[in-house]
Amino acid sequence: MPRPIWSGSISFGLVTIPVALFTATEDHTVHFHQYERDSTDRIRYQRVNERTGQEVDYADIVKGREVGGRLVQLEQQELDDIAPGRSRSLEIDTFVDLADIDPIYFQKTYWLAPAGEDSERPYFLLLEAMSRTGKAGVALFVMRGKQYLTVIRPDRDVLALDTLFFADEIRDPADVVENAPKKRGGKDLDMAERLVESMSGEWKPEDFRDTYTEKVNALIRDKAKGRKAKVADEPPEPTEAVDLLEALRASVTRRKKKSATAAVSKKELMETAKELDIPGRSKMSREELEKAVRKAS
Repeated sequence: MPRPIWSGSISFGLVTIPVALFTATEDHTVHFHQYERDSTDRIRYQRVNERTGQEVDYADIVKGREVGGRLVQLEQQELDDIAPGRSRSLEIDTFVDLADIDPIYFQKTYWLAPAGEDSERPYFLLLEAMSRTGKAGVALFVMRGKQYLTVIRPDRDVLALDTLFFADEIRDPADVVENAPKKRGGKDLDMAERLVESMSGEWKPEDFRDTYTEKVNALIRDKAKGRKAKVADEPPEPTEAVDLLEALRASVTRRKKKSATAAVSKKELMETAKELDIPGRSKMSREELEKAVRKAS
């Protein structure tokens, strides 16, 4: 079973509930070691004293910061001692409508679980009360030497905790984005709306996958077997302003054809592929048949 990365308690009003925090997501990124080129020698990083050149044990390292030309050093225990609630308290300050929180504030999601049987009843009451009222709890807490603004909400019959950015951590787009577009209408805007409508559908996260990681794994397998890897296509060229309306119109037309093809059964696609004499059609998946038929047409 996974181990909690933090344990403490949620409190709202005078009710305190012992809980444990677990990561809700996992990283599938391919991780590499580093080697010197043309050798099997691993590259290692060391904690080295820049004056003496000697390696320093982790236990002998402290945090520090210069203030007015003077170095101030801090022990980890000193940082822990000033943490609100000694880093073990999640006190809900207020309940809000989740829809009122701009998505730009969200960082990372965790699962909150009751810490034991005695916590199950008050945990359920908080979960059910928020589910019925449609509210989410806003709270501050400290984990691993950092304070987080969080929102606690019901999700899949448990409580989820989302860490949020603080307001002063959000950049104003006016300070970052250059060449902000000017508002304008016209035929191209109408066509852009039609394209958006034609491409609209339900949110199905299972329909998307990390294709880059799949290609990295395929590259590793190909190199291990001495095979040459397939190079990805170059990205499309930017659309010229004079071609914009025609590109939008062609996109809408292609989308309509794609929607019509999606409604066709695999058997019908196979018959069309046979008429078009598409090679290898018998071993193709539905998606591959659709692409092949569109290309041949």
